[in-house]
Amino acid sequence: MRTELVSEPSDPAHPNEDFAGVGLPASGQGGVLVALDGVTPPRGGTGCLHSVPWFTARLGGALTELTVSLPDVPLADALSLALARTAGAHAETCDLSHPRTPQATVVTARWSPGTVEYLVLSDSALLVESPDGTVTPYLDDRLALLPRSALATDALIDANLRNKEGGFFTAAADPAVAERAVTGTLPRSGVRALAALTDGAARWVETFGEGDWADCFGVIRKEGAQALVDRVRALELGDAERTFLGRSKTHDDATVVFVEF
Repeated sequence: MRTELVSEPSDPAHPNEDFAGVGLPASGQGGVLVALDGVTPPRGGTGCLHSVPWFTARLGGALTELTVSLPDVPLADALSLALARTAGAHAETCDLSHPRTPQATVVTARWSPGTVEYLVLSDSALLVESPDGTVTPYLDDRLALLPRSALATDALIDANLRNKEGGFFTAAADPAVAERAVTGTLPRSGVRALAALTDGAARWVETFGEGDWADCFGVIRKEGAQALVDRVRALELGDAERTFLGRSKTHDDATVVFVEF
């Protein structure tokens, strides 16, 4: 088995708000990958004493542990348990009902000798390569399908769209949000490799249009996870005015987790 993990902050002077991990049980009979993209809050507070990196580290660590130690628990249930554990760690000190309480996107996959399970919540991506080389993206596209006019201001998003029916969902403080994730199970025999990308790495496809998901997977497979992040950084530097899709910041935290069976 080959695994690669790259997670690079948007700016070396600022903490990385992404989380990434690979868990390989002692039994050697399977494993998990986890990638979280912390949601950077705007100015104005979150109702929480803790930072986004604190939240993603807590949630990502709990999710990695639970998906490994409870192999028979569905991924959505494991995410729900991880959210409850994380919320319990700061419920007494923080206002978890605040719409900007620390939160994150989630991608996780767990494999066994017979199956590959997956879960995607919000705008990170999971790419699955079959033995014949076909690459299939598994996405939660609810945010992408919203009209750009609906995303005009952070206040509007918080009031009408974030973790609301008809909007989009992120992992924050409510364990029930796990039921909103995109989930499924594939036969292990139909999967040769996996790649999880936070949206900072997925920009290569979704923002800059340098290729499709199969092309993106090809870069990771042939050149390595770092090569994809390096390509994104070069494109960002070449577009300092942020003309591509009006992105809100020049750089973003970028994470790639690659597993080849």
